[in-house]
Amino acid sequence: MKFLNYYINTFKGLSREAWMLSIVMLINRSGSMVLPFLGVYMTDHLKFSLEHAGIVLSFYGIGSVAGSWLGGFLTDKFGEYYIQTWSLFLSAPIFLIIPFFPSVEMMAVLIFLQSTISDTFRPANSVAITKYARPENLTKAFSLNRMAINLGFSIGPALGGILSGISYNFLFVVNFCGAMIAGIIYVIFFRKRNKIFREKKKSETAEVIKETGKSPYRDYPFLVYSFLCTVFAICFFQFFNTIPLFYKDVAKLSQSTIGFILGYSGFIIVLLEMPLVSIAERTMKIPQILFAGVFLSGLSYLMMVFGSNISWLIVAMTVLCVGEIWALPFMSTVTALRSEGGNKGAYMGLNGIAFSFSFIITPFLGTYVVSRFGFDSLWYGSFAVLALSAILLYIVVKKMLPNR
Repeated sequence: MKFLNYYINTFKGLSREAWMLSIVMLINRSGSMVLPFLGVYMTDHLKFSLEHAGIVLSFYGIGSVAGSWLGGFLTDKFGEYYIQTWSLFLSAPIFLIIPFFPSVEMMAVLIFLQSTISDTFRPANSVAITKYARPENLTKAFSLNRMAINLGFSIGPALGGILSGISYNFLFVVNFCGAMIAGIIYVIFFRKRNKIFREKKKSETAEVIKETGKSPYRDYPFLVYSFLCTVFAICFFQFFNTIPLFYKDVAKLSQSTIGFILGYSGFIIVLLEMPLVSIAERTMKIPQILFAGVFLSGLSYLMMVFGSNISWLIVAMTVLCVGEIWALPFMSTVTALRSEGGNKGAYMGLNGIAFSFSFIITPFLGTYVVSRFGFDSLWYGSFAVLALSAILLYIVVKKMLPNR
């Protein structure tokens, strides 16, 4: 009961707007169930070769990079309310169009287009969090949003597995509905709030832009920081690629057991994120938190060198989850604090690009290292890279935010 009360208290202080942004994200991500099954859809249903399916999937990563940049640019120009609204409503019909163009070329074009439009949402959503969250609860608001994403990705694939067993077309229809419902709820809740906020902050915003309108692409410490975020993401997002392969080929786990461990990671994030973020905020400074998060992520990979029984793998996954909790929300917080001015969208967009690059690089790099040198070399290398990145992030963030 004491832990339950503490857990509930970690959510206190979050604004209604922060909760609603997370609810919209939950609905949108729960509906995004095509992505986990896109490779299977192309190889099983459309009879694409693995090479052609890989090419199409790479266009998703390229679109993600383009969308992150475009979303940041448009958010600063038109405001986060309009960009989130149009992203949700324009991405919805593309899901319905995809099944009617089963060629490799058209699939690549449509996946690129869908990814670009969908990912304009991310920097706009991050700016909205900084706009509506109370300053002392900024990281908590980012954490709540991440919990919604994780919960959505837990619900979506589970529902998608059921629907794809009936017909792949149901996946596209439900994705369409998810984006539309999220868009309608967002507009109903935020339309009036956005108008009031714009009128209230109009003079303040003009002054801030005049004083602190520096481009993130000329903010060299931030560019170094974003590069280190890319390095972290390339290593971390092996979660979606080489880790399942390791479970299957080395640990000899069944598909259901692999699904259990991956599902367990989502459960741990939802259960522990807010308490662990609260503990970190009370006991450490931001550079220390990032160091701990990135180093623990590397340690989780190193652990897989020393055992592959299921109990040990669950412990390693738990360590990875704690590392993720102490790394990803605070990386967003650093970006928000660094961008205190009229160009938050550009900063959020550049940081989004840093993570989007990992979707292009990680699948190829991880499988290449495994095929040439084996899994142990990959895990040793990941640990070494993340340990070095943890040290460099500590140094860079300490210089970027000396008073934080």
